[in-house]
Amino acid sequence: MAVTDPFETHIDEYDAWYDANEGAYRAELAALERALPDDPGRAVEIGVGTGRFAASLDVSLGVDPARSPLERARKRGVEPIRGVAESLPLADETIDLAVFVTVLSFVTDLEATLAETRRVLSTDGTLVVAVLDRSSPVGQVYQEHKDETIFYADASFLSATEACTALEDAGFVVERRLQTVFDDPSELEASNTGAGKPDVRTGHGDGLFAVIRAAPA
Repeated sequence: MAVTDPFETHIDEYDAWYDANEGAYRAELAALERALPDDPGRAVEIGVGTGRFAASLDVSLGVDPARSPLERARKRGVEPIRGVAESLPLADETIDLAVFVTVLSFVTDLEATLAETRRVLSTDGTLVVAVLDRSSPVGQVYQEHKDETIFYADASFLSATEACTALEDAGFVVERRLQTVFDDPSELEASNTGAGKPDVRTGHGDGLFAVIRAAPA
């Protein structure tokens, strides 16, 4: 998880995307909320960034290698921990819930990241992973144009199927699969704000934002 720039230097622009695409953000939160356990216990978001998701999901701890985003996460009520996903500064089996939101596309070693996550999770803990599904229709557009944005130029997008396989190979059992954001995020503003409920469906392959809930085997 060594990719810190531009996330270190463009945090205002990063946060502004969620403000400008509130419909997509609400849909992503709704999908994540459906995957969380009823009693999350001691929870951490790995690759927490500015804390936008952790704060909304009541995740109290956040790990990130970039200093500037962690400062903003602290202001949002998230306890910041500076570190990388491949070598988590957390003790064995001390976490009940670990969350990744589109971060697996940026880690330098996916196998080490998942091994570390399994190490810090309690035996009955929960892992919730969100990926931008490369195989979805919108994901294919993202893949084609990823070099045109400073945030995704260095990303290695996964398909939801690849993410599930990686989790199973790392010793996790996939329990739930959810998806949302079926259109361009900028087009979701009207349908997912106000009285309308975000469109969250089971399965994978159609929605850009794929969520996987897993547990240690």
